[in-house]
Amino acid sequence: MVAKITKAVFPVAGMGTRFLPATKASPKEMLPIVDKPLIQYAVEEAIDAGITEMVFITGRNKRTIEDHFDKAYELETELELKNKTKLLEIVQNILPSNVNCIYIRQAEALGLGHAVLTASSVVGNEPFAVILADELIDAKPGALAQMMEVYKETESSVLGVNEVDPADVSSYGIVKLAENAMKHKKIEQIVEKPKPENAPSNLAAVGRYILTPRIFTELRNTKRGIGGEIQLTDAISEVLHYEAIFAHVIEGKRYDCGSKLGYLEATIGYGLKHPEVGDEFHNYLRQLQLGL
Repeated sequence: MVAKITKAVFPVAGMGTRFLPATKASPKEMLPIVDKPLIQYAVEEAIDAGITEMVFITGRNKRTIEDHFDKAYELETELELKNKTKLLEIVQNILPSNVNCIYIRQAEALGLGHAVLTASSVVGNEPFAVILADELIDAKPGALAQMMEVYKETESSVLGVNEVDPADVSSYGIVKLAENAMKHKKIEQIVEKPKPENAPSNLAAVGRYILTPRIFTELRNTKRGIGGEIQLTDAISEVLHYEAIFAHVIEGKRYDCGSKLGYLEATIGYGLKHPEVGDEFHNYLRQLQLGL
C-alpha cells in the first residue's frame, strides 16, 4: 500500500530582499495577489492535494504568517456585529478545521536544503511535500495534486518541472531525463544553477517537490554549495544514487512571484479572473491598451 502523504513543508524564512522596502517588516509570502496572500494560495493547493499538516519553516519578522492562519476573535466579533456575513465567512474559512499548522524557527539562513532539514523532526520517516509559496501556479487540478497521482503510481519522489528560457537556467535546479522514460519521466541528473552552456536541459524544478525521507540523510551529509548554502538540489542529486526520482511537467500557468515582473503578471492574471472585479479590470486594461 502506498504511504499516504499528509505533511507539506513551506520554507518561509527568506528575507525577500528583491521586494524591499515592502518586505522590511512583512514577509514576502504575505504579499497579496488581489485579495489573498501568496502563502494562502500555497496552503490551499496543499489542502486540495489532501495535505492536513502544514509545516512552516519560519524566521524573524514572520509572525504575521502565524497570525494569518490563527483565529482573529476581535475581527470576527466586529464583522458579526456589523452584519458583514460574507466577510466573516471568508475570515473563518481561511483554514479548514481538519488542518493543523506547525511552526518551526530556522535559526540560520542556510538555504532551502537547510530549511527542509529543519522539518525532519516533525516529518519523521514519512514521504512529504515541499511548496515554495513565491512560485504561484494557476492550475486545475493543482500542481501538487497532479504530482500526487505520479507518486501514487511510482511510490517515488516527484519533482514538479517546467521548461524555462535557456538563458535563465542558471537561476534553477535543472533536470536531465532518462532517454528510456516511458509513461512517467525518470530523472537521470539534476544540477543546481548551471551555466547555460553546461545545462543538461531547460527543464527546471519550480518549487514543488514530493520527497521520501531519504532526503534527510543526504541533507545531513550535504556540504554548503552555491552561495554558501545547503542546496536541496545537491541532496536530491545524491538521492538519485539510491532511489528513482520522477519529473512531472506541471500543467498550468506558472508565475515567478519571487521577481517583481512575475508578481505583476500574477496580479493581472488573477485580477482578470476574479469574480468580483474581473470584468471591470478587463475593461480598464483594454482602455489602457487603446490609449497607448
